[in-house]
Amino acid sequence: MSGIAPIVGKLRRGLVLDLSVATGLGLGFGCWWWYGYHVPAVRHRDAFYAKVEQARIAARQ
Repeated sequence: MSGIAPIVGKLRRGLVLDLSVATGLGLGFGCWWWYGYHVPAVRHRDAFYAKVEQARIAARQ
């Protein structure tokens, strides 16, 4: 036996840690983008087009 302990499981442990941190950060920032930017932008856009549609209907009458 050699005097140096074998490296067992370190690569797998590091890979699992890297993947779980990346997944957690990706989901966190994805949710932040979706609910912090995308949903309000879509609501704003839909409100604008609803107002345009109401103006178009009012102009026809």
